[in-house]
Amino acid sequence: MSFPLTWLYAPGDRPQVVRKALASGADVVIVDLEDAVAPERKAYALDATVDLLSDPHPLPVHVRIHSMRDIPPLASLPGLGGFRVPKVAHATDIRRIAELVPGVPLYPLLETALAVEHAYAIAGAHPAVHGIALGEADLRADLGVREDGGLDWPRSRIVVAARAAALPPPAQSVHPDVRDLESLAASCARGRDLGFLGRAAIHPRQLPIIEQAYLPTPDEVAAAEEVVKAAETESGALALPDGRFVDAAVVEGARRVLTLAARREE
Repeated sequence: MSFPLTWLYAPGDRPQVVRKALASGADVVIVDLEDAVAPERKAYALDATVDLLSDPHPLPVHVRIHSMRDIPPLASLPGLGGFRVPKVAHATDIRRIAELVPGVPLYPLLETALAVEHAYAIAGAHPAVHGIALGEADLRADLGVREDGGLDWPRSRIVVAARAAALPPPAQSVHPDVRDLESLAASCARGRDLGFLGRAAIHPRQLPIIEQAYLPTPDEVAAAEEVVKAAETESGALALPDGRFVDAAVVEGARRVLTLAARREE
């Protein structure tokens, strides 16, 4: 199993920017038909995205829709990798879309206090849900949060909800200041501590910072190798040479560390 670490947004009304995003090295490109596109350019953005996705691409291309009207022209295109669905507040919101587009992966964005309260129900609403994430700009406004630490509880909430619903760990929301890479690195380190895996970006210069922050350190790789080696020779609870006992969940986490470490060799 591969674990995407970088998810790059590109505005749907700027096809040349989208094509640069496809060549940026991001793991996933998200064509944005919502906040990044002015109202008078929504129709053009949709048409341009239909044209782009008429052919398959070597990496997943998701579309953050603006409204339900965006779905029918895009749903059956060979280049579509999934829909990012903004402002989901109830499980019924995502079930309705899943019934319209069977087989298309869906990624609900939770952007209000109500959505966070319903996080687990949304995460488990339908097999088409492949992941959840926060929309932090809108959530911050909804909650009236001024300091970044005020979002730690909602962040932890969706990490737990994703895990409980057997989904991959969520990716962090975007860091809006594309010039302040030092703050981006610090924010990624905090996100990793909270259980996120990877991050959405709005500029290619952010991608290497995100990837570096989420790749395991040499010490983490060595510890994971020790756990996996023990798991291959024993069953049940494992005793490591230093006397620590680890169980199946720890072994699973160690294998994920080694999968991520393999990216350095690619």
